[in-house]
Amino acid sequence: MAKKSLYVLIAAFAALGIIAGAGINKASADAQSEIAMELSTGTVLCENNADTRLPMASTTKIMTAILIIEDCDLDEVITVPEEAAGAEGSSIYLKKDQKISVKDLLYGLMLRSGNDAAAALALHHSGSIQNFAAKMNQKALELGAENTNFVNPSGLPDENHYTTARDLCKIACYAMKNEVFKEIVGTKKYTGETVNFANKNKMLFEYDGANGVKTGYTKRAGRCLVSSAMKNEMEVVCVVLNCPDMYERSQKILDDCFERFRTLKIDENEVFMCGRVLCKLPKTVNLVVKTDAEVRVETVPVGTHKKIKKGDTAAKIEIYSENNLILCENLYSIIDV
Repeated sequence: MAKKSLYVLIAAFAALGIIAGAGINKASADAQSEIAMELSTGTVLCENNADTRLPMASTTKIMTAILIIEDCDLDEVITVPEEAAGAEGSSIYLKKDQKISVKDLLYGLMLRSGNDAAAALALHHSGSIQNFAAKMNQKALELGAENTNFVNPSGLPDENHYTTARDLCKIACYAMKNEVFKEIVGTKKYTGETVNFANKNKMLFEYDGANGVKTGYTKRAGRCLVSSAMKNEMEVVCVVLNCPDMYERSQKILDDCFERFRTLKIDENEVFMCGRVLCKLPKTVNLVVKTDAEVRVETVPVGTHKKIKKGDTAAKIEIYSENNLILCENLYSIIDV
């Protein structure tokens, strides 16, 4: 049976290997390490020294927050232990034996970067900072962040506390898919039961479409920023480490990504005709594409069965950019033929 072709004029696809080397001129980069990824697919849109191990300061708290959100009751009220009340560095000024909800601590953690909030949450979750760091490292490995090691929940300097821009972006992309996390880091001002916080992340106030995620600074790590923004139905997460002009640099990276790329969504409810068979994808597929070329979509029959039942694999969908195959997925029949 001949192929049935559908032609769609959309943005051109850039495969991962092509995209990784594209983007902002590396010579102009003022971050020691940087990367940007499309959130839903993890496609790398640009990168520079993205696998260099570096300290990441309070961007550490992205991992702390997502573990707490996944594992704890946010409405639970806890008692602040002495160890947390005396935490070094940035603070939300917790006092020993203070009663405060996990939710309020999370907002203090992510909006005000409270190291005392980080300690209180870690101790509540795991009983000790060491045990919580082990959980952080376990989660990092699950997410494919293999060049990351956490020693504490806040990002305080330690030679064994490090990540890479690529790993941190993977962690942030994962976290930003959690609606509770996303709501917290996108909040400009928060009023809780006993606390009020304004978000330190200037991206939320200065960049159109910005919706997260976390700032960080120590003398050793320099200025670090994980940012995210949504435009034209594409969401991009950007990481810059040791970047003196972290806001300006992040905005340039995001602008470049939104200018050069967009997403192509093929919905699971879209019906394709392959010969006499009506077919669908088993799930929605997202691709990252460039903005200036043609993409070709073809449906290709599979097998020689005379009878096809609903739910049978009846065809494949092939998507090409130029002459390069960028996607091949099975299509299942939605009718008996």
